[in-house]
Amino acid sequence: MKIKNINKVIVLAGLIVLPMMLYMCKENDYSGFILKNSSDDVVNFDTILNIDTALLETIDMVFVEGGMFRMGATEEQVEDAMEDEYPVQSITLSDFYIGKYEVTQELWEAVMGNNPSRFYGANRPVECVSWIECQEFIERVNKVTGKTYRLPTEAEWEYAARGGNRSNVYKYSGSNDISEVAWFGENSLLETHVVGKKKANELGIYDMSGNVYEWCSDWYGNYSSGEQTDPQGPATGSYRVYRGGSWGNFAKYCRVSDRSSFPPDYKDDILGFRLVLVP
Repeated sequence: MKIKNINKVIVLAGLIVLPMMLYMCKENDYSGFILKNSSDDVVNFDTILNIDTALLETIDMVFVEGGMFRMGATEEQVEDAMEDEYPVQSITLSDFYIGKYEVTQELWEAVMGNNPSRFYGANRPVECVSWIECQEFIERVNKVTGKTYRLPTEAEWEYAARGGNRSNVYKYSGSNDISEVAWFGENSLLETHVVGKKKANELGIYDMSGNVYEWCSDWYGNYSSGEQTDPQGPATGSYRVYRGGSWGNFAKYCRVSDRSSFPPDYKDDILGFRLVLVP
């Protein structure tokens, strides 16, 4: 198990560090919704939940051309790297699309009929969502749109955060200056912010460092040496990977290679997600 950064921090001028009380995410109420279909028929969720299908068609996705990259504690990451970022792996990925922005509260509420977030704002990232709830959201979106969205694999997430085949080998997603690209513990005023307000990375993707952590599809496990193609992570596990750092973290946890994990039913106000679209 690897769960870190549970205690959020206040950082003032880099000198004063005070523990914050944990915010307890409220439980979502799905009692009025049909969550699973007992037959093989397609459920018309847009009728059941009055989903704004036009909004779903406006989800901004960025094409990520596949390629090979080195995943883990590469040279620019070594200073702050944790042991689970080793060994560095050689990864080859196929093409995919990834969300230009983290999933917003507006989009979540349109699909799920509720807003579990602590920090309200239509264009802020949704937070306080578990990995399991993200899967339900994705299932609904797929059934309404006929497309195949999913969470990114951990390898896809890091490749996109690094800038794909346009990478300039930055420590954070899009810069070596974290303040250019991320809302984190020293500049966030200890809250989330509207998506896309910081500088994008080399692929035009926003907030892959900071704002909220992002769930990945993989079970958490140790890296293995050798080359891999389109890795999916361990076959089983107890904890799901999340990446990217958040509004409540020190800079070192917002690096593109930093890794963490939570149980799939865990939710927190530092934790959201973004989508991948299968070509």
